[in-house]
Amino acid sequence: MSAQVRGWLGLAALSGLAAVCFGAFATHGVSDPHTRDLLHTASEYQFIHALAVFACFSLYRAGARAAGIAAWLFLLGAVLFSGSIYGLALAPERWLGPVTPIGGLCLMAGWATLAWAGFAGTKDA
Repeated sequence: MSAQVRGWLGLAALSGLAAVCFGAFATHGVSDPHTRDLLHTASEYQFIHALAVFACFSLYRAGARAAGIAAWLFLLGAVLFSGSIYGLALAPERWLGPVTPIGGLCLMAGWATLAWAGFAGTKDA
């Protein structure tokens, strides 16, 4: 397995871990309903996209190299999207707000790239 693939899988696993931790914190450590909702939303998106990186691995192993681009877009999008929402929920600074849509665009680009990788197939197929 290449270092790149090991990197995605490790980062995807850490992303899943962070999603579970933030989700648990939202449920058990936060009393403000708005903050709790923000943390739940961010952890849900982060967890879904951690799993999407694992899906990228399957297509990449089948020879669809564009799935590697999708994996990086999902990882970057999760950091920007979910990370900015975590920051908005837990910190008084509001400068992170404009980062959220950039992360969302990365997530959408990841799904579009993954779809393209799936439809395009491989050079061998």
